Amino acid sequence: MMYIHFCQNCKRIHILNGHKMYCPRCSTTLVELQTTYLDYVSYSPLERTLLAELCQNETYLKELSLPYRMHKYNKWYKVLQLQVARSS
Repeated sequence: MMYIHFCQNCKRIHILNGHKMYCPRCSTTLVELQTTYLDYVSYSPLERTLLAELCQNETYLKELSLPYRMHKYNKWYKVLQLQVARSS
């Protein structure tokens, strides 16, 4: 499934498959947006630009963001936790 994410460092909207945590461009933390893929692709180019500009505002971004809480149950998260435990 495709999800809409915003990178505050790149100031760019990314369409990524799955609930991603890190930006593929700069590796900083992503914010997942509530906007669905089907809604986003139906936006006009002007609406997409406006959404990207509005996401740069911290208060608007908090309203539009969607916390993903199930990452603790994903396989990649469990592997990451094992790697961190082994390194410390």
